[in-house]
Amino acid sequence: MRPNLRRQRIEQVVRARERVTVDALAELLGTSRETIRRDLTDLAERGRVRKIHGGATVAEPRLADVDVEGSFQGRLQENADAKRAIARRAIALFQPGDTLFVDTGTTTLWFAEELSSASGLTVITNSTAIAALAARSPSNSTYLIGGEYRADGTENLGPLAVEQIERFHAIHAVLAVGSVETSGIFDFDVREADVARAMIAQSRSVTVLADASKFGRGGLLKIAAFDAIARIVTDSNPPPEIVGALADATTELILAREPAEAHHLP
Repeated sequence: MRPNLRRQRIEQVVRARERVTVDALAELLGTSRETIRRDLTDLAERGRVRKIHGGATVAEPRLADVDVEGSFQGRLQENADAKRAIARRAIALFQPGDTLFVDTGTTTLWFAEELSSASGLTVITNSTAIAALAARSPSNSTYLIGGEYRADGTENLGPLAVEQIERFHAIHAVLAVGSVETSGIFDFDVREADVARAMIAQSRSVTVLADASKFGRGGLLKIAAFDAIARIVTDSNPPPEIVGALADATTELILAREPAEAHHLP
């Protein structure tokens, strides 16, 4: 295995297990402990893992390096543990070779942190912050949608953004939302809703990332009904009426707190 691929695999293992020993990595990858130690030193120097005695743990979130402003910065830290758990669960749903639209949101920004360690994905986004994180993986391809720039949220919006989205076709759209109601997913911003609708129209499958605070929040602008959504990744079960609506639409509900399982609604 080439050194760059081995180090990428080490980083993936560390992020999946959160803490791993040199001995375990050496056995898993079929190489010497000395080689693993050198790899961990290199990864630690680049901020990809945190080296500890006898092994490594996950690095501190790289979101601290992302320049976001205003109210978006505050919302990024709301329910941060839940959003990070959702992001870690969601990244496992995608494979090398997949193409992903990713819209702007605090949960999708946490998802972008996971993209920075993923491999072989093509990411199309209207967020400069998400593009910067996704592009940190050398094997990812990243496209930034243009448009009118909004600093709070580091996003490009408006008719030009929608027009550029329509030039792409992706396998997946990964969306953050303002609210999840019994009738579907909603947002509070007209131009952000337009971007989300455009991404849905240009993708085969839609994955929504929403922490529990989004359930029944009373969104203003409808983005899509549940029958347009393949799956929702969240940190806890929604209220019964939303569970019933998801079941009627055959939308999959995936709980981030159960990383090994996906709960399929009847």
